[in-house]
Amino acid sequence: MSGTQIPSGSAETTALTAAIRAGDEEAFNHLAGRHRRELLIHCYRMLGSLDDAEDAVQDALLRAWRYRASLIEGAPLRPWLYRVATNVCLDAIARDERRSVLAAKSVENDTPPSTDEVAWLQPIPDSLIEPISQPISQHAADPETIVLSRETIELAFLTVIQLLTPLQRAVLILCDVLGWSAKEAAGLLDVSTAAVNSALQRARVTLQRRLPSRRPEWPPGADPSVAERELLKKIVDASENADLEAFTSIIRDDAIFRMPPQPDIVVGRDAMFNLWVDEGFGSERFGRLRCVPTRANLQPAVANYVLRPGDAAWRALTLDVLRIEEGIITEIVTFAGAVFPRFGLPLTIDEQAGGERT
Repeated sequence: MSGTQIPSGSAETTALTAAIRAGDEEAFNHLAGRHRRELLIHCYRMLGSLDDAEDAVQDALLRAWRYRASLIEGAPLRPWLYRVATNVCLDAIARDERRSVLAAKSVENDTPPSTDEVAWLQPIPDSLIEPISQPISQHAADPETIVLSRETIELAFLTVIQLLTPLQRAVLILCDVLGWSAKEAAGLLDVSTAAVNSALQRARVTLQRRLPSRRPEWPPGADPSVAERELLKKIVDASENADLEAFTSIIRDDAIFRMPPQPDIVVGRDAMFNLWVDEGFGSERFGRLRCVPTRANLQPAVANYVLRPGDAAWRALTLDVLRIEEGIITEIVTFAGAVFPRFGLPLTIDEQAGGERT
């Protein structure tokens, strides 16, 4: 994971925080707005749901404005906003029965609960990530820019950290993802440094046990952008032609398939194919597929539209987010077509218009 220190405030931010304490809402909106996107990603990691993360950020900014007097004079706004946002997320976890039950299981058992219980998982479009995820030169770097590590936003990572206790999750994100020291994290969370170190150690053990083995995404010497386009073309062709045999060469035999919020996890390519066939893939009653490549969680993805018999439009069906190792698919996480608008994709495509892809 990449370590990115939370920087101290500049003279400009010091002046702005003084104005905020004095009740200058314009100054607050100006400075807090700089951090809204990274706060969204922080809340998304904490909660695993984009909808809930957006609500959390909105709540955090309202709460920050309401309690602006607690901002210490001369202190930078950014760490304080992270404190508020983290507490909002912890409150959201406590209010949600699904999350609180999972958290209780994590406390009671040495072995965390299963990933199939993370029913609230949602994808995030790369468009919400890329502005703060692109590598930049150290000399040109804005001191308040986070270089986002891909592995800390992928669905596999997000799923596993939902199995941690809320404290372990917060500590892991603050220390191992954002680069805070144990002392800084302890101050933010109002716990002891020893408690932070203990929670961090437990979180790391869980990740080591539960995260899938990580191999290079593409074989040595491959151009990632070209390799990804070629693989996506194979996926599109296989899907639109309902060609299971074509999928055989691009999906590893021990691949995993899951469909949040459904609890079932299918392990193995053959079991995956059997499920698809049982659901009608390739049959006349199922209809035809039209596929649109996109990206989610810094991973390649495919948006699937279906044209059922008698329909006059292709309708949003599913979004498949792909984990790739050494040029082959090792996991497919499928979400309902309701997420399409998040990715700038329509819910329907008029067949009379030639089925033009968006």
